[in-house]
Amino acid sequence: MKAAVLTVSDGVARGEREDVSGDLLAELLACEGFDVERELVADDLDEIGSALGGLIERAKLVLTTGGTGFGPRDVTPEATAPLLDRPAPGIAEAIRADGAKKTPHALLSRGRAGIANGALVVNFPGSPGGCRDGFGVLRPLLGHALALLAGETTTHKQT
Repeated sequence: MKAAVLTVSDGVARGEREDVSGDLLAELLACEGFDVERELVADDLDEIGSALGGLIERAKLVLTTGGTGFGPRDVTPEATAPLLDRPAPGIAEAIRADGAKKTPHALLSRGRAGIANGALVVNFPGSPGGCRDGFGVLRPLLGHALALLAGETTTHKQT
């Protein structure tokens, strides 16, 4: 199954920093058996929206890293929101809540999650730790979420 990672970072786009978070997400997805496409853009609303829109057309799972904080150029959530057909706030809230157990700074992430054109889109922070931990929250849900988006009939385990 096709997945995509969009790195949003002025520093990485200018070649001043390595794309550690994007590399990590791509590796985690590959380990789960996904065929991973990568893109990189600067912290620019239009660039993010354009890249994200293209990835949504080509992948069933799109993860972004970067641009979710309080900085004036952190606009990934604003670029993501108009593309979402249906929000999935529980995913973003769970990622923030899990992160807050490790650092209160996790609560400064404004990332969103939702469904766009049948794809699951999730914004992660730009830190490798935030990506690793956030993916750990998302990972157990992926199979079921992607099956539902594909229209598969699923059963729920009753407890």
